[in-house]
Amino acid sequence: MSLFWRMFLSNAIVLVIATGLLIGPWVTVSSPVLVHEALVLCGGLMAMLVANGLLFRIGLAPLKRLTKAMADANLLEPGQRARVTGRGELAELTESFNVMLGRLESERAESSGRVLSAQESERRRVARELHDEVGQTLTAVILQFKGIADRVPTSLHEEVVTAQETVRGSLDEVRRIARRLRPGVLEDLGLPSALRALVTEFSAPGVTTSHRVDGSLTALGAEAELVLYRVAQEAMTNAARHSGASRIGLELRTAGGRAVELTVSDNGTGLRHAAEGAGLQGMRERALLLGAALTLTSRDFGGTTVRLRVPLLTEGAT
Repeated sequence: MSLFWRMFLSNAIVLVIATGLLIGPWVTVSSPVLVHEALVLCGGLMAMLVANGLLFRIGLAPLKRLTKAMADANLLEPGQRARVTGRGELAELTESFNVMLGRLESERAESSGRVLSAQESERRRVARELHDEVGQTLTAVILQFKGIADRVPTSLHEEVVTAQETVRGSLDEVRRIARRLRPGVLEDLGLPSALRALVTEFSAPGVTTSHRVDGSLTALGAEAELVLYRVAQEAMTNAARHSGASRIGLELRTAGGRAVELTVSDNGTGLRHAAEGAGLQGMRERALLLGAALTLTSRDFGGTTVRLRVPLLTEGAT
């Protein structure tokens, strides 16, 4: 039954009952209206309003559920659908919304894939230029300083050496940035080695890092390995720079032979209901590419756990 006819029949039933009571022997109205008659009429009016309100609430409940589903829909958390109940226009509207949401999720995944692919290409280009251009220039400057240090007076020797070490530190920083932009160890040695190197990179005074990486993981494919690496990199960056954590742990393991699970946990300040920034949204978009499940858990006493579960296809690892 359509929404129009449900609302119409609900009001018609209430009005028919009210008319039957008025023309029947149970209700009489004097002129002027007596007090008890006015009370009966007011009571009948209230009963009609209550009945009408209840019928409207029941009839419009599916529309309210659909409105809530629309408000809660998040393309970065796929799989959310509005519950279809009954038949008629509201059921058709709910089904149409679910179809539209699925199409939007698919289009968002495709567009995110193109954007992330372009980002990775740009990262490789910038890393290559840093390594080939800036890195070689700084290396040449270090060699020039070395030659100058051998010829300058003794009084200036210490200053030249200090300048040389400053340039050497800048060269190390450029190389570190280039490695983060283009994880060569991931391409050369695979995901387990890349994750171990990543954890080592975040070790610093006051920060203890640990890792448990299953080295016997089935090959996941270049795209899946890159997603896992980038999510681990972003999670550890957030823990080291923003949470004030003193312990950061990383674990990569197989989950029941049907998925690979990456977990990054820390003992920092936690999310504290903060709005998700570009980093967390980037992790969700990367997870969306693989149909993976990304969950973030923040404990009341401090600490955050980022867990990425990447499903394995039945045909083999991807």
